[in-house]
Amino acid sequence: MKIHEYQAKEVLRKFGVVTPRGIPCFTVDEAVRAAQELGGKTWVVKAQIHAGGRGKGGGVKLAKSVEEVRQHASQILGMQLKTPQTGPQGQKVRRLFIEEGASIKKEYYVGMVVDRGSQRVVLMASSEGGMDIEEVAAHTPEKIHKVAIDPLTGLTDRDAEDLALKIGLPEKAVQGARDLFKNLYRAFDETDASLAEINPLILTTDEKVVALDAKLNFDDSALFRHPDIVALRDLDEEDPAEIEASKHDLSYIQLDGDIGCLVNGAGLAMATMDIIKLYGGSPANFLDVGGGASTEKVTEAFKIMLKNPKLKAILVNIFGGIMKCDVIAAGVVAAAREVRLRVPLVVRLEGTNVDLGKKLLAESGLPIISGSNMADAAQKVVAAVSGK
Repeated sequence: MKIHEYQAKEVLRKFGVVTPRGIPCFTVDEAVRAAQELGGKTWVVKAQIHAGGRGKGGGVKLAKSVEEVRQHASQILGMQLKTPQTGPQGQKVRRLFIEEGASIKKEYYVGMVVDRGSQRVVLMASSEGGMDIEEVAAHTPEKIHKVAIDPLTGLTDRDAEDLALKIGLPEKAVQGARDLFKNLYRAFDETDASLAEINPLILTTDEKVVALDAKLNFDDSALFRHPDIVALRDLDEEDPAEIEASKHDLSYIQLDGDIGCLVNGAGLAMATMDIIKLYGGSPANFLDVGGGASTEKVTEAFKIMLKNPKLKAILVNIFGGIMKCDVIAAGVVAAAREVRLRVPLVVRLEGTNVDLGKKLLAESGLPIISGSNMADAAQKVVAAVSGK
């Protein structure tokens, strides 16, 4: 789950992370009032969408008067903001964040993720703030410094201070950076975050360390522990199909291809998409129905996939373990009939009760194409899309 910058800063401030003052707004008049309330001589008008690169797309503007705040707010609010992370379709801006200006001496990068290899949270920092960290990693990886945090001890003072020095922060700012790093880790740990990013972290002209930007993502599986964070969810920023899928406990992500995939298990779903690509096709979605899909669940999955106007065929790839092949076959038949399926359907079943499942499909009277294995099914669905 993602939240907006202003919400991320609210969360981080509760844990002692220093940020500039700012006010979220939904109208141009609110933006003007926010600037007046904040006071000062400069403000930053920021588009609030769930994507990075907002400045490059024209979604972040500096204002040196209240009238400029009004002008920038009028331009940004309601615009279809396009960034490298939104894709060519962009994302409509429905919220703004008016923030006080900052006196910047130097920009840095700080991020925190879970490293599945070491099974620890890793704190990363770089002297190259304000840039795409992927570019830094690709061209100057030596400028990214990391600390794998022991969950028993947490981030130690020594590790935090060493990291601050490695990225070139002056001695006077090391204590502030140490406190910010430790508070960021505490926020990450206690909110079950999956990503925390401050880009840029700034050193002000009076040598204070401040989080000028903030991004927080959270582990969906742990949200039941955090109703306060769930309340921050902005459905306008999410794909409607993915929202609908979550209501039926389906893991669904829409992609750019034309072959729908209905699979049980995330690993098998990834492998299914890979083999479709291998044989020249393009998956329209990732869809994991889980280990206990009912007929109703499979039907909803079909409905969600069919809402995609690009869809030209569907591949069902099931390995029956907990979910028996005859049960999924019955669900596929019922779903195909209910939605009056009009695109080619290829089904590959393997596992418990596979023969019974294949018998149900064969006797359904529906034009279901059977795949003997993954490769065969992938080739058949790609051929169906091309009219072969």
